[in-house]
Amino acid sequence: MALNITHDEEDLRFYAIVEGDEAELTYTYPESGVMDFDHTFVPEGSRGQGLADQLVKTGLDYARSQNYQIVPSCPVVGAYIKRHPDYRDLVQPE
Repeated sequence: MALNITHDEEDLRFYAIVEGDEAELTYTYPESGVMDFDHTFVPEGSRGQGLADQLVKTGLDYARSQNYQIVPSCPVVGAYIKRHPDYRDLVQPE
């Protein structure tokens, strides 16, 4: 299922309506030029369909387009980056 993902810059999240509920990836800006992806949520009935991956990819692509580094505080984001090493260059060095 392909999501229609919206970036809500005011609420610091990427989200999509899934069967009447919201799936989302939230973030903060802990410092200038850095996005901390801190939480991913997909409604229980819609899990296992790759929806979280779509949200994460959208967030990472946005970070890249804005020349941000990222902090993968959410384990879902960290797992996505491990599976897609082409995004490793975005991760802020510790």
